[in-house]
Amino acid sequence: MPRARVNGLELEYDTFGSPADPPLVLVMGLGAQMVTWEEGFCALLAEGGFHVVRFDNRDIGLSSYLDDLPAPDLAALAAGDLTSAPYLLSDLAADITGLFDALGFARAHVVGASMGGMIVQQLAIDSPERLLSLTSIMSTTGDPSVGHPEPAALAGLTRPPAATREQAIEDGIAWFKLVGSPGHPSDEEFLRMKATRNYDRANHPEGALRQAAAVVASGDRTAKLRDVHVPTLVIHGESDPLINVSGGKATAEAIPDAELLLFPGMGHELPRQLWPAIADAIIAHARKA
Repeated sequence: MPRARVNGLELEYDTFGSPADPPLVLVMGLGAQMVTWEEGFCALLAEGGFHVVRFDNRDIGLSSYLDDLPAPDLAALAAGDLTSAPYLLSDLAADITGLFDALGFARAHVVGASMGGMIVQQLAIDSPERLLSLTSIMSTTGDPSVGHPEPAALAGLTRPPAATREQAIEDGIAWFKLVGSPGHPSDEEFLRMKATRNYDRANHPEGALRQAAAVVASGDRTAKLRDVHVPTLVIHGESDPLINVSGGKATAEAIPDAELLLFPGMGHELPRQLWPAIADAIIAHARKA
């Protein structure tokens, strides 16, 4: 797959659809590789008339790792000492504008999921002139009073990395079940495929730790989101155990004229059963914008 040189890093990416169509860039979440945007979902967006780009954020997948940076101290970060954060969400947002430049996009539609939603919110704050529309999925504003994880999901997120491939795959399956959609369950074979693919493509828990530090250190975006005037769609699952639906509601309340779309039975994922509905909503929003 191709790589773009961005901010001194290399970002792995691929595309779907015609380059003649308006660009739509997909931004994935904490520790999640671009393949988490499944090909079938990307194809639906491309069929809707968009040139779809998915990519690996810095420090994950096949993009550049920043292993030369000191390990962050998450406890200190949570206590308010931000000095150990190796980078912020604003740096991840700047990677996206750099990707735009590398691919020749003056402006683009952006869709972010989970931490990716936080990144595209920050992008709308920092570089609104580069955006045609914004879609924030299963994300939150950084306000500590909303979007709380359930205890089991928080424990799963902070579980130590597995020591073997086999354990990593089993842990991945357990994680998908933990944050999955009770109203739209996935079969075991699909979950095992995803966990195996993710591990075999790239396994880099150190990068995920630095990304987590960026989230903690970047703080609350609510006040700045009130000044965002990019056309915005907020999508959230009502059964999300990792980022409570209150995070999505707060995002929609903070951004002027944002549209909120809630899916009953949807957890912290994009279940295959809802791909058509979610893709249709993104397509309609981008066309309207």
